[in-house]
Amino acid sequence: MSKGFAPSVASAPSATAQKLRQSFIERFEALEDPRVKRQPEHLLVDIVAIAILAVLSGANDMVAVATYGKAKQSWLETFLALPNGIPSHDTFSRVLALVDHERNHHHCRN
Repeated sequence: MSKGFAPSVASAPSATAQKLRQSFIERFEALEDPRVKRQPEHLLVDIVAIAILAVLSGANDMVAVATYGKAKQSWLETFLALPNGIPSHDTFSRVLALVDHERNHHHCRN
């Protein structure tokens, strides 16, 4: 599923969309970042948010997640920091494999 994500056209978000986005970001900013405490190239909240949105849109592997991110980059930039753009599929794979899912599952459930 490495193709098929149509580029989105950024438009002004509604007040409801802004609240939803803020809630989403706040929920995942609390995740414990398992990476070495140095300056990471990509924020954990950005990686997790893109991965979740991509899977909800049909992505079934990390190549498809990265493809989704690139196709939707202009829209994602309206609510994610993305200081260095969209992570590569290798970055998604590496970072998501490090996340302690047992310890952090409550961020998705509440």
